[in-house]
Amino acid sequence: MQINDKDIQLDKDGFMIDPDLWNDAIARTIANEEGIEEMSEEHWKIVNFIRNYWRENNLAPTVRLLCQETGISLRHIYKLFTSGPARGACRIAGLPKPDGCV
Repeated sequence: MQINDKDIQLDKDGFMIDPDLWNDAIARTIANEEGIEEMSEEHWKIVNFIRNYWRENNLAPTVRLLCQETGISLRHIYKLFTSGPARGACRIAGLPKPDGCV
């Protein structure tokens, strides 16, 4: 993937290989690939929580924690990220593929 003259490498499932290269432009590009035309405040709330949690713990948050901490229901998360929190939201957040992600 080429964004702003940066070559961003993705694994075979479309997850970033080097999450430290992540930025908002990359998030928006991956969101477009996921079918999200424009990132809403709720999208960013979820993506930023996932990124911050990952930076502190070196793993993606559980879905339960994601819902508790953001105040957004799982049903609504699936409306925002149709491929789900592990696949869609974590990809947009620039994380490596989470364990257990199909």
